[in-house]
Amino acid sequence: MLDNQSEIIQLAKQHVTDLLENHLDERYLYHNLKHTQRVVKSTKELINACGITEEEGEALLLAAWFHDTGFTVSLDNHEEMGCVLAEDFLSQQGYSAEGTALVKRLILATQRYFEPETELEKIIRDADCSHFAKKTYWETTDYLREELALLDLEYHTHEEWLDVNIAFFKKEHQYYTEYARNAWQKGKDKNLKQLLKEKKAEIEIAKKEALKAKFKSDSPDRSIQTLYRVTLKNHLKLSDIADTKANILLSVNAIIISLVLANLIPKLDNPSNTYLIYPTVIFVLFSVVSMVLSILATRPNITSGEFTHQDVKDRKVNLLFFGNFHKMSLNDYEWAITELVKDKDYVYATLTKDLYFLGKVLERKYRILRVTYNIFMVGMIVTVIAFGVAFHFFGPDRLAL
Repeated sequence: MLDNQSEIIQLAKQHVTDLLENHLDERYLYHNLKHTQRVVKSTKELINACGITEEEGEALLLAAWFHDTGFTVSLDNHEEMGCVLAEDFLSQQGYSAEGTALVKRLILATQRYFEPETELEKIIRDADCSHFAKKTYWETTDYLREELALLDLEYHTHEEWLDVNIAFFKKEHQYYTEYARNAWQKGKDKNLKQLLKEKKAEIEIAKKEALKAKFKSDSPDRSIQTLYRVTLKNHLKLSDIADTKANILLSVNAIIISLVLANLIPKLDNPSNTYLIYPTVIFVLFSVVSMVLSILATRPNITSGEFTHQDVKDRKVNLLFFGNFHKMSLNDYEWAITELVKDKDYVYATLTKDLYFLGKVLERKYRILRVTYNIFMVGMIVTVIAFGVAFHFFGPDRLAL
């Protein structure tokens, strides 16, 4: 087993830690000291599992420490720059030329499309991608996506980033060492399964949004719906007000006529009360007219309650008013409604027609009510004047004279 605490490795650890902590751009959220430490840890795991010699293991750990140090110098060709930094450090430490060359080859083996041939190259590549099998994969992949955006290299939406990762897992990446395939492949497959699950969820959401957008475009605009809803509500409210006013007049005049019949008319038989005949007749007459007009204002009109299929096809019938279908069978009405909802323009036309005729009914009610109130008001005034005149000129005192 390799002694991971050898002096050269400890010195490399200190040197690389200083480089990445103090000389690395803060925008490197993924390729930083944390990532390097993770690669070093995975390299140790592979070294111990694969039976690597001490010298080879030392080269692997040195390569793991230096493989991303090139980012402190340049974004492009960072592996080559990492080789330069590793060579400078190792030469200062008096490291052998053969060992330095091996470290450099292993650093270059971490290039994205490099195909490893030796066991050491396979180990360093598997260690560099060990996080694909870890539970921390989701955190690290988010850091990489954000890093690419901060460096102005690539910009991906969440959906696009899912596609990138799925394609990388399926088509590009593989574990090369037997240990990695046995120990890590299961974790990688689990993360891939989760990626595919999220992708499927995103597709479902996209379908729902597309369907929602289509439905919204095919449905009446919200402002149009509000227009019809508010107008219809106002019409019905005004109709209720008109009916209430008519009922008030009807009740008041009914009470008046009842009182007159019960109390005033029986007294007209007395010769001394004959002067009250004309005022009473006027009073009753105006009250009766007011009652009749109140009844006319609220009396419903009789409609045919039937329509033909041709009426529906020609858009001549308002299917929203019960008076146009109350004599029809349920099957005929269901057919008519089905035809109505197929045509958005027909729906609009029907709603408009319904509002129009409600308005016509309201106009008739309020016109009759206005006349009724005027008659009631004039009747009260004329009756009071008539009683006053009759009492003044033909009252008991005048008859006695």
